[in-house]
Amino acid sequence: MATLPSIPLPALHASHGGIWLRDANGATRGCSKGEAINRAADTPVLLVNAPLVASRLGYPDLNGLDLLELYAFVHPAQFCVPTAKGLAQALAIEPPATDDAVPEFLQRAAASLVDTCSSPDWQQREGAWSAVQSLTRLRWPWAQVVAPNIEKPQKAEKWLFSRLPEWEEAGERPQPRQVAITEEAVAASLARLTGEGAEQREGQRKYAADAAQVFAPRSRRDRPHVLLAQAGTGIGKTLGYLAPAAHWAAQSGGTVWISTYTKNLQRQLRRESRRAWPETRGDGSQPVVVRKGRENYLCLLNLEDALQGGFSGRPAILAQLVARWAAYTADGDMIGGDLPGWLGTLFRKRGIAALTDQRGECIYAGCPHYRKCFIERSARASAQADLVIANHALVMINAARGRHQGQPPTRIVFDEGHHVFDAADSTFAAALTGQEAIELRRWIIGPERNSRGRRRGLAARLADVASYDDAGGEAVEAAIEAAGALPSDGWIARLAEGTPLGPIESLLGQVRATAYARDESGAQDAGYGIETEVADLPGPLVDAAQRAQEALAAIRQPLMTLASRLEAVLEDAPDWLDGQGRARIEGARHSMQWRIDLVAAWESLLARLGGPADPDFVDWFAVERNEAREFDIGIHRRWLDPMNPFAKVVLEQAHGVMLTSATLTDRAREGETVGEDWPHAVRRSGAGHIDLVPRTASAASPFDYASRAEVLIVTDIRRGDLPALAGAYGRLIEAAGGGTLGLFTAIKRLRTVHSRIADRLARAGLPLFAQHVDPIDTGTLTDIFRDDPKASLLGTDALRDGVDVPGESLRCVVMEAVPWPRPTILHRARRLAASDEEGGGGRYDDRIIRARLAQAFGRLIRSRDDAGHFIVLSSAFPSRLLSAFPDGTPVIRLTLDEALARVSAGPPTTHDNQPADGTGNAREDLDRL
Repeated sequence: MATLPSIPLPALHASHGGIWLRDANGATRGCSKGEAINRAADTPVLLVNAPLVASRLGYPDLNGLDLLELYAFVHPAQFCVPTAKGLAQALAIEPPATDDAVPEFLQRAAASLVDTCSSPDWQQREGAWSAVQSLTRLRWPWAQVVAPNIEKPQKAEKWLFSRLPEWEEAGERPQPRQVAITEEAVAASLARLTGEGAEQREGQRKYAADAAQVFAPRSRRDRPHVLLAQAGTGIGKTLGYLAPAAHWAAQSGGTVWISTYTKNLQRQLRRESRRAWPETRGDGSQPVVVRKGRENYLCLLNLEDALQGGFSGRPAILAQLVARWAAYTADGDMIGGDLPGWLGTLFRKRGIAALTDQRGECIYAGCPHYRKCFIERSARASAQADLVIANHALVMINAARGRHQGQPPTRIVFDEGHHVFDAADSTFAAALTGQEAIELRRWIIGPERNSRGRRRGLAARLADVASYDDAGGEAVEAAIEAAGALPSDGWIARLAEGTPLGPIESLLGQVRATAYARDESGAQDAGYGIETEVADLPGPLVDAAQRAQEALAAIRQPLMTLASRLEAVLEDAPDWLDGQGRARIEGARHSMQWRIDLVAAWESLLARLGGPADPDFVDWFAVERNEAREFDIGIHRRWLDPMNPFAKVVLEQAHGVMLTSATLTDRAREGETVGEDWPHAVRRSGAGHIDLVPRTASAASPFDYASRAEVLIVTDIRRGDLPALAGAYGRLIEAAGGGTLGLFTAIKRLRTVHSRIADRLARAGLPLFAQHVDPIDTGTLTDIFRDDPKASLLGTDALRDGVDVPGESLRCVVMEAVPWPRPTILHRARRLAASDEEGGGGRYDDRIIRARLAQAFGRLIRSRDDAGHFIVLSSAFPSRLLSAFPDGTPVIRLTLDEALARVSAGPPTTHDNQPADGTGNAREDLDRL
């Protein structure tokens, strides 16, 4: 790595281990928080990740010359771990060896970035000069540093919106040919993907052959081929199902959809798919396309509004940096794509969200940037693709709304299939809440009073139709008038004061009062959200529900009229309606139908209040709170079994569906044996709702868990003893030398533990990061953790299931306790429904816990060479849950001191797997497994 001169600006670094300051041309020295804050307030200082440094200093108003902002300007759409080490790797310069060396490194890194701006080899030069002029007017701290190094181009630079390429229309792809693929062809496809000389894995070959079954021609309508395939970690399931998918797509000319639950797996699939398909075809089209919901992509109209004055202050600087990225991005994906996940967190307000289509206000062909829209480009590309990588929610929502570009998905692989139930649970839910209602009001009415941004109501979006069609114009006016009954800004404060406005706010006020009156959870005093079941409701609430239902019907009726008028305009099109106009009206009609269905679901929800309960649904009232502050109130409805609508909406329409995961089945103990609970997995697939018996297949992991992993159950940490819990985490991380993932079931305990041990660990050279503490998004926290073998990370559910950190960076997983299910009303109802099954409600809970343990354990061993310890701090870990762990995995009950000795000795491969003396029933557990 190159050694560069430094830039003469002061530099500041703050960690839990201390604070270091370096003068422009002086030495580095330690300093106090007060001195660091005063120095940063007087003179702009170099730093990395200003919000994180501000958090370390306890000074949220910290400003400075953040090198991450400069990196985003100089190298848009390029990855960088947002730490000093990550920046050094991205810039190919020598990284700092210790914390006190970071300030001097920041000066060298700044010099490297500034020098790039004057280099003739700078690949992202186009647009930089214009951008820095705008950033200078916005008083971006870096502008005056980099401006002298960016040469003015000889020709005026084109504005971003004129540089972006346009997507092109293509003819509809014909329906796929009906082909049967042979096991030999699948084996050959798999060999091609794994590469010449690759290890032949019999489990992977069998898995690929099983996956091929879902691509066979369907014999009856509404009777898809359904396969449930469990594949242990290390089988190579990604290439296992891509092999038959690629062969079928090539032979049939059809499209395969791969659906995931996490963005991390989407990125992995995109990388793996390059083995089967080129980046582009000969005609320039994409054989593989990643699809996400609209809220993930940059909205060019929102960006234009932000650049032209819609944003001010720091958010305006963010808009300029996003514009730099937009010129170089591969697909415009702002959430999990090539926009650095840390960029939005450098700016305190939700600027990234404001630049996407969060509220479903797209005006389609009415947008001046429609032909360059990233969302439309992705949708059209997917219609011509061989492989579409999507997520569970998008697949289900599009199926429910019938919104597909080109042919609907007919061959679908649901990877992370154990989450299909959860995704269906959210997708097919109904919730009449204040936040949802106020968004509907904004969509209909548009901007009110002094609100800023690009909100456009119905009148603005359909002005030309309203002026052409009298009935349509009257429907728009009626909808706007009726929407005045929906909650408006300040509704939560009015409910707290007992002064609601309108029938919906009055209903929510009654819901709030009932929830507080009936809550017995103790959550009120703890500051958490509260809920109560819908039963034996007071008369005033039922009366309020009836008035609210009438108000909602008054909104729905004109929307239905308007939808029919739009359809009539399309059928008997006027002369002025061109192709883009038709596309805009078609988009508006679909968007309107979504709102009509939403309001109808709310009406149905209210119609049942005060009446008999529907056995297919679970209804409850909830007051959502964060640290005792209310942020939403509403009525919720979930399907008792959400796989019922999933089966009707997704399965019935498909020709072949595969659900696959490493934890598809529960591993229950029956006597002395541990077996896979396939009947339960079949019920959770939804196949029974269409009278279908799916095929099942299972492939065990090839990993040697017996010699490379240990499960340590620490028995002397008393539940509720936070000092002891924090001490245990601190000592275990020290013993492991970092590389520890700590998993918590409660944010409050996570924060308490972090606050007690972070400084101590940092002084030992072991950085500690945490969800809900550090002002960094979860994906970036994982990147930081993966990049530093000495770092540790604390988190909650999102880290239990979505983290892929192979190698030395993750060698120890610590769970604070047994992950019992939260006793919510929905959980209680489903547990009660399971009481008639074998094992009853107790087994229902055990399945949930074992699944969580299995997923958490799965973070530890991600490759054949991985090894480590899985530790549960539980004084009474039930033996019936031990079957969650792979066969042969040693399970040892022991004290914390004994666990520390085993962790200090290194990964299990470096010492035997015998329990320490005095471990009680540890040998019994080992013999059982």
